[in-house]
Amino acid sequence: MAANDYYSSFGASNSHSDNRTDAPLPPAPGAQSTHSISPVTSPFDDTNQYDYLSTSHQNLAQHPAPMGYDDTAYHGSTNQYPQKPYFSNPHHSDPFTDHNAIPLHSQGKMGSGSTGYQMDPEGSSYQTGPTRYSRSRKKGWFSGRITWVVYILTVVQIGVFIGELAKNAALTSSPIQTKPRFNIMIGPGPGTLIVMGARYAPCMHNIRNVTDFPEVFRWPCPNSTTDDLNSPSRQCTLQQHCGMGSGVPEQIHPTPFRDRSREPNQWWRFITPIFLHAGIIHIGFNMLLQLTLGRDMEKEIGAIRFALVYFSAGIFGNVLGGNYAGPALPSTGASGALFGVLALVLLDLLYNWNSRPSPVKDLLFLLLDFAIAFVLGLLPGLDNFAHIGGFLMGLVLGICLLHSPAALRERIGVDEPPYSTVENPTMSGALGGKPALNAFVKKPVGFFKGRKPLWWAWWLVRAGSLVAVFIGFILLLKNFYEWRNECSWCMYLSCLPVYDWCKMGDFDIRIAENNPTQGQDQSQNPAALMARALLAGGGVL
Repeated sequence: MAANDYYSSFGASNSHSDNRTDAPLPPAPGAQSTHSISPVTSPFDDTNQYDYLSTSHQNLAQHPAPMGYDDTAYHGSTNQYPQKPYFSNPHHSDPFTDHNAIPLHSQGKMGSGSTGYQMDPEGSSYQTGPTRYSRSRKKGWFSGRITWVVYILTVVQIGVFIGELAKNAALTSSPIQTKPRFNIMIGPGPGTLIVMGARYAPCMHNIRNVTDFPEVFRWPCPNSTTDDLNSPSRQCTLQQHCGMGSGVPEQIHPTPFRDRSREPNQWWRFITPIFLHAGIIHIGFNMLLQLTLGRDMEKEIGAIRFALVYFSAGIFGNVLGGNYAGPALPSTGASGALFGVLALVLLDLLYNWNSRPSPVKDLLFLLLDFAIAFVLGLLPGLDNFAHIGGFLMGLVLGICLLHSPAALRERIGVDEPPYSTVENPTMSGALGGKPALNAFVKKPVGFFKGRKPLWWAWWLVRAGSLVAVFIGFILLLKNFYEWRNECSWCMYLSCLPVYDWCKMGDFDIRIAENNPTQGQDQSQNPAALMARALLAGGGVL
């Protein structure tokens, strides 16, 4: 008899005679490991997923939890009760409604009992009853948890890129840049990217040797498609050059570099580049990574954690690039945010090393991704600082937001709660309970009572990492707007010292020894040097 038929007949009949001929009960499972198997997929993983068996609510009632949900103190290890209550399945009758049946027991390696979630401050709610985990998981693009953040971001970024092409067509009569040189990313020109919100230092603060330039300074207009200095499209003010309506006062030359009365301050350019891309190739690679590894990571940690890491990594990468990348190149792209996601994937792999089917291959695959991205970031027009900053922020927030490593959790004797606690803060079903925040507020001392020294050490590492990256973020902003300290060797993290690549993003502006208006050589004309710097290519993240 099939399992479903057996369960149905068992639930429908109350007869328990010894001469019945149906199939016997399956053997009770033995000790099972509670190591977490990360749902983040890789090219080497088997994506088939299997459901757990169901356990009756009656058994939970016969074996109540040894302590209330609001008791958050650590009470040590116990194997008296099952480590995790399985989800109930509403589609089948419960085979254990017979009081003569033997309830299933499962002792895990951590041995934290049925109250493991109460003992872990990383999560304190657990969904029971018919949830998404109790149903068969189907393969497909929209299977399982719907990753709203990834889908919404992708739609917005693609829509903004279409807007970039339309804007470039309106300005230059072509959706992609073809004059004065072709954009190898197959996208709009730097003028369009600047007026649509690329990270561009001259629109955000004073630039040394530009703000205090003694002559009237003219910038390329957004519709400029020529290197001819006499063209009207080469005679715009900084306000017209930056666009976006506000944040750039009228400039007067010369103005002392430290005079901030007319300093540009379009601060939102630390955020808007996340939604902009320099071409079809650029957005294609980014969206491919976002819809694969990014989607898997959001499924695991939830929308709130994922969005926090994504935007924090993107903004931090832009702030780091704003301090040390060449100021003459506009920078766009979500690569900094995606490097933060890659950092989460790396941490997830290291934390669950023993539970992954092929961890070495997964690690090599990630390291290859990092190496390729870093080497490409050394080419002209690419901003490696955004990659580095996004990765560092992703590592720090991953340490703070991801579950502790499986080996550490086993040593301190706590089980792994579901990430869904952030989105579903209350208990439901058989366990019932109060929000974790209320439990902590009511008994703050009990929350920390009985913790092992290793638990305290790990949480000090987490808190210290968060404080360090927050201080670093404030210092970088302070340096960008106030101190303006420069790093003489940092440029080599984003360029190769060949063919003057490291100077392509700098404003090399000086007064010509000969007056260019009198028919002399114009190679040292400030406007010509400015045009050469701006038209070197659009920076991407």
